[in-house]
Amino acid sequence: MLNETELKQRFKSAAFIASSPTVAQCPPDGGYEVAFAGRSNAGKSSAINALTDQGDLARVSKTPGRTQHLVFFDLSQNRRLVDLPGYGYAKVPEAIRTAWRGVIDEYLRERIALQGLVLVMDIRLPFTDFDQQMLAWTKARGLATLVLLTKSDKLKRGPALDVLRKVKQELPNHSPTATVELFSAETKTGVQIARWKLAEWYSWATPRQAPAPAEILVNLPPP
Repeated sequence: MLNETELKQRFKSAAFIASSPTVAQCPPDGGYEVAFAGRSNAGKSSAINALTDQGDLARVSKTPGRTQHLVFFDLSQNRRLVDLPGYGYAKVPEAIRTAWRGVIDEYLRERIALQGLVLVMDIRLPFTDFDQQMLAWTKARGLATLVLLTKSDKLKRGPALDVLRKVKQELPNHSPTATVELFSAETKTGVQIARWKLAEWYSWATPRQAPAPAEILVNLPPP
């Protein structure tokens, strides 16, 4: 059975393999893929780096909207992470944003290898219009979805848990099978929980019991 150390090492082995401007130029459609999506500046690249325990695997830019291609990272054993273009940033020309949405839509609809989607939402601004559109896509396909409320370290424990509760209540209205966790790339809140969820999607592990409250709260700021 996979243990915590082995799981961490599998994610730490992630390596860049391709940057594809269109779905037609993606790596062969086989094996297992988990895609990461999020509004620009929501912390998507930082989340990928935290999960893989690599500081610069996914490029973190001070200019939101920099990721313009489908970026693939190999985890070996025909497993891949996929960084989708960041969306919703106002300074990106509308024509480019429209093209990005088209690429994301095609990838989500047609990619056979896709096993699940990680949707990152800034805990201070959940359920933007673009988040809701992404959840509508995953609901239409019946795609397993994990919502990460990123930058949870920016809120005190009480307010962070309040947002988590509200998102849990509203999430079924958008995607009935989606789940949500608090996450912080800075304090590593939610990193192991997210790894185990992805391990299920990669068929590395069987469904894991819900984490104890202590697991969730250990790295949150005090009240």
